[in-house]
Amino acid sequence: MKDNRLFRILYYILEKEKVTANELADKFEVSVRTIYRDIDAISSVGVPIFTTQGKGGGIKIDNEFILNKSLFDTNEKEEIIAALQGLEKTNKPYKSELITKLSALFKIKNSNWIEIDFTSWGSNNTYQDLFNALKTAIINKNIISFSYNSSKGEKINRKVKPTRLLFKEQDWYLYGFCLLRNDFRYFKLSRMKDLEVLAMNYEGNFENMVLKREIKHEDIENIKLKFNKSVAFRVYDEFKAIEEDEKGNLYVEIKIPNNYKLYNYIFSF
Repeated sequence: MKDNRLFRILYYILEKEKVTANELADKFEVSVRTIYRDIDAISSVGVPIFTTQGKGGGIKIDNEFILNKSLFDTNEKEEIIAALQGLEKTNKPYKSELITKLSALFKIKNSNWIEIDFTSWGSNNTYQDLFNALKTAIINKNIISFSYNSSKGEKINRKVKPTRLLFKEQDWYLYGFCLLRNDFRYFKLSRMKDLEVLAMNYEGNFENMVLKREIKHEDIENIKLKFNKSVAFRVYDEFKAIEEDEKGNLYVEIKIPNNYKLYNYIFSF
């Protein structure tokens, strides 16, 4: 338990750059005296950790310190590489180079065991460019502007503080604070046009915020559908909870906005 806490303290200080003993004591639910003993233990294994007194003082680790690769076991190294491979499509050139470097550092063969592509067949790079621009805006906290086609058929210019990209139900969404509506909203990437990343930064830390669980619609219908077994291939592609009767007919329950898309979707079968 103590060794595990020492590693967590080490990573926490590396992330925060400077912390106080009281902050660490609250974070790890131990006494300040225990924290100072832990700091001594970390220092004893060669980590250049030190404390400074007075206003603005605290516990720091030398900026030149490099985390030794031996702190990760084989399984942890493989999980890091696998996670990066799964995210490779979010920015392929950068991730590929990073995977190569870490594979060499960890002495792990870079096995291309997974391929994830969120784009449709035959699509161009426009969608990927939009995704990368939004990712950069989120990281740099840039306000963005774009025109948006709503489910009501309205085309509205929006300015948004982008906070998160979300993949849900086969579509990408941007979650951000809309300056027009003065509230957090989901925006479907496929409906966003003329994106511009503005030279305006916003304040606030939204990294740990909890996203709204439902995308806001005017009316949501809870409907039960019955499908003939001849379209079973598509039903199993698009739904998870499926019931089947003795004749092979399939039944599903879904929640869907009550607009033209509801009827288009049903009749598409």
